[in-house]
Amino acid sequence: MLVGRADEERRIDQLLDTARKGHSAVLAVVGEPGVGKSALLQYAESQARGMNVLRARGVQSETHVPFAGLFELVRPALGHLDRLSRPQAVALESALALRPARAQDRFAVGAATLGLVTAFAEEAPLLLVVDDAHWLDGSSAAALLFAIRRTLADAVAVLLCAREGEPSLLDGTDLPTMRLLGLQRDAAAQLVRSHVSDAVSDDTVDRLHRETGGNPLALLEFSTDPQSVHSDAPPGAPFPVVTTVAQVYLRRVHALPGSARFLLLLAAAGEADDLLGLSRAAASLDLDLADLGTAETAGLVLVRADHVEFRHPLVRSAVYADATPVSRRRAHRAWASALPDADLDRRAWHLALAALGPDDTACAALAQAGERARERSAYDVACRAFERAGQLAPDDARRARLSFAAADAAWLAGRADRAVELLESLRGRPAPPAVAVSVEHLRGHIATRLGPVDEGRTILLTGAEKAVGVDLDQAVVMFAEALNAAFYAGDTSAMRAIADRIAEVAPVGGSPRTAFFAAMARGMALIFSGAGEQGAVLVRAAVDLLEGSGELAEDPRLLAWVPMGPVWLRETRPGPTPVDRALELARRQAAVGVLPFLLGHVAIDQAAGERWARAEATVHEAISLARETGQRSDLATTLARAAWLEARQGREDACREHATEALALSRELGLGPCEIWSHAALGDLELGLGRPAVALGHLERQQAALVRRGIRDVDLSPAPELVDAHLRLRQPEQAAEVAERFWVAAEHKGLPWALARAARCRGLLAAEAEMDDAFTTALALHQRTPDVFETARTRLAYGSRLRRARQRVRAREHLRAAVETFDRLGAAPWSDLARAELAATGEVARRREPATVDELTPQELQIALMLAEGRTTREAAAAVFLSPKTVEYHLRSIYRKLAVSSRDELRSAVSRSG
Repeated sequence: MLVGRADEERRIDQLLDTARKGHSAVLAVVGEPGVGKSALLQYAESQARGMNVLRARGVQSETHVPFAGLFELVRPALGHLDRLSRPQAVALESALALRPARAQDRFAVGAATLGLVTAFAEEAPLLLVVDDAHWLDGSSAAALLFAIRRTLADAVAVLLCAREGEPSLLDGTDLPTMRLLGLQRDAAAQLVRSHVSDAVSDDTVDRLHRETGGNPLALLEFSTDPQSVHSDAPPGAPFPVVTTVAQVYLRRVHALPGSARFLLLLAAAGEADDLLGLSRAAASLDLDLADLGTAETAGLVLVRADHVEFRHPLVRSAVYADATPVSRRRAHRAWASALPDADLDRRAWHLALAALGPDDTACAALAQAGERARERSAYDVACRAFERAGQLAPDDARRARLSFAAADAAWLAGRADRAVELLESLRGRPAPPAVAVSVEHLRGHIATRLGPVDEGRTILLTGAEKAVGVDLDQAVVMFAEALNAAFYAGDTSAMRAIADRIAEVAPVGGSPRTAFFAAMARGMALIFSGAGEQGAVLVRAAVDLLEGSGELAEDPRLLAWVPMGPVWLRETRPGPTPVDRALELARRQAAVGVLPFLLGHVAIDQAAGERWARAEATVHEAISLARETGQRSDLATTLARAAWLEARQGREDACREHATEALALSRELGLGPCEIWSHAALGDLELGLGRPAVALGHLERQQAALVRRGIRDVDLSPAPELVDAHLRLRQPEQAAEVAERFWVAAEHKGLPWALARAARCRGLLAAEAEMDDAFTTALALHQRTPDVFETARTRLAYGSRLRRARQRVRAREHLRAAVETFDRLGAAPWSDLARAELAATGEVARRREPATVDELTPQELQIALMLAEGRTTREAAAAVFLSPKTVEYHLRSIYRKLAVSSRDELRSAVSRSG
């Protein structure tokens, strides 16, 4: 039992019991130095009977060593690497330097860590312990946080300890946290009297407790210090010594001989657990490790057979902080000379810390360390290595290259704020032209991902013009990204201007990659500005380039652009889509950074057909990952797309919630189309729920936003919905005016999706003798698109008109088809409307049994779809960054909700839902 920690021990016991019962639990313990965090960890380990234990401790001197903490933590579990998917195993082996390095998305290592830890937990319940988490290297911290956030049904107890007020992996998370405070007075007295042989008066205990706040380490250190305990100060007066534990330690340090003091500094400056290295470093300065004996006698260190152990991390910090800069540089220089050739990274950092002013040798060594860290996906470590190397660079060109490398690594590490700071520091400073262009490219890319997008467009355009005279291929890519930013800002004229500039500079016979970006971007601009037929030719050419090139299809930098073709064309294409292949590649590579953008477009492609269940799962995954990665532009657009789908499903509360958040973000970030999609979703919702007057308000706001931004892409027009609303409100003149303008715009675009909707509007307004031609034309055009929802809308409109014309037999044919399609999609409000019309013809459609898949959560639905496709549990877990046990946990819930008991029955249930 720990003195005064009964409540805390109970929480630890509960944590361990949860894991033993097969579920995951996480607890972060936060407190000031010396308050007893490590003692609680030791208690947890002592109580972990029947459990495996993985442990690691953050070490201040290893914060620059790639994945040092992660390697220490998972080393006992490495025998389970064969349980991971091959891409995950490669990612982790590369990160831990178990194979030649291969850079990955920063989340790939986290996904692999999750897989390894949960595989190890299948052997026995697992306690995962990390002490001094605030000193974990950033790459280890990111991988660990990614993993522990995704444990659910695994027998894993996670216990993290971090120092109060220090940056750590806990920052910005909602992990369960226990703040460890000082001991109560009685517990403090018990602790003091159990460690001090002399009698300690109540008055002294009171004063110790008051001065230390009950901090156990401070109580012990002061109570064993005669000057503290046996003070002659009057009651109530402060102790006549400084009351920080660090200074108690320093008083002991200052009493040591000079050689012992410097040996302590050597141990503090380097790796105290490397006794051989410490011995070599000491020998280079003609010092003898035997002199540490006096420090051991003073209770500052313990000298073991193979390492030196500081009594407490505060001793190490105090010794290092108290040394002069000259002494610290001397200590680091000794370590640099003592380390073996294989220890290049630690030597590089010691050289850097020994340097005073520009230093070519240290700069080169640290730059190489940064490259090695980046190759291992240790982007946070790489950032700090490149940044420090840049500070040591002896010339402007190297300083600029290294500072840019630091910014790029910071962005890949998810440290957007730091990346922006580094890039801003480079502006106006001398740099080689290629570096200056790359700086602007990254600045613009970050701005478009985080918002406001208009700022990103401006930066990209400026940088692209600089790139024209440096690297035409990069210039075209930057222009294309700027055009995409202009699209998200809803700026049609800017898109056309950028497209014209791409046509001017794109090299004839350039690389397939450049040709793809040029064709896709120019096609998007033409379609968005109303020249649909011309734009479609270019987009088709870009899609053909992509599908015809194996090299392009495997380029991770193109993943986010792959769905553009289907989304902009809205045409049916035979065979497997490049969108499906791109998504599979992104999942295989654990490319979480590109997934929010990619998944948002994939969801549009799925919802455009009849894969609404898949679209729902996809868009919710996109929202979750966009929040986690901080990509607010993608978050806004995926929220709007979720609202659009939920509107058609009649999920009123979810639609309003997502549309409201999307509108707020669109105003903040300048996302024009996002505003338009949000109003479209709310308009669709109200129409489906039979509230045309309310719908009209949203649709008119959507139309006003299009006009305000000069957007002439007819696909974004709410005209068919406005016609529907006006007719329900008995406003045929207004409906006819809207329909006529829409027909002209659709003919100008010349693509089947818009023409079909325009023909439906004509059918709704035509005289009885002419309506058949209009609706027949609409249905024929629908056959050239994958959008079965719009086809059903047309059949509903046609059947309604036939019913009112007393052609009930013909009306039933179209209304039955509409009911069937709406039922299959899960478009409940529209199904109800079609059923009401069918009932008015004298036929009652059998009420569809509620689709039990509707009861699944988005994550359950996603897992159900993957398993129904034939993936194994382990394959599905790897694809969605969960553990197999968590997938099995969700599967049990899926089976219960769907009333099935096998994969075959699951496949049948899911296929019925679309």
